[in-house]
Amino acid sequence: MRLDKFLKVSRIIKRRTIAKEVTDKGRIQVNGQIAKSSTSLKKGDTIKILFGNKTLEVKVRELMDSTKKDDAYKMYEIISETRDVEVEKLN
Repeated sequence: MRLDKFLKVSRIIKRRTIAKEVTDKGRIQVNGQIAKSSTSLKKGDTIKILFGNKTLEVKVRELMDSTKKDDAYKMYEIISETRDVEVEKLN
């Protein structure tokens, strides 16, 4: 499954076009390497996403073409989620 589709179906990122933009900016790594939106995922891969004020690291558990909202969380396991301290101080 393509990386951008996985991010959308798993509801980590709401829209596939946004997922593609984020990957094109080099803010997503798969298994420690900067990934493209067309990167093929398999079970066990680790994805690290650099959002504006936080970093999310997840492990792929399942690949499904479509899911219901309640089942989307079964597609991945959160390894770590960190917030940028400097951004929190500003708020």
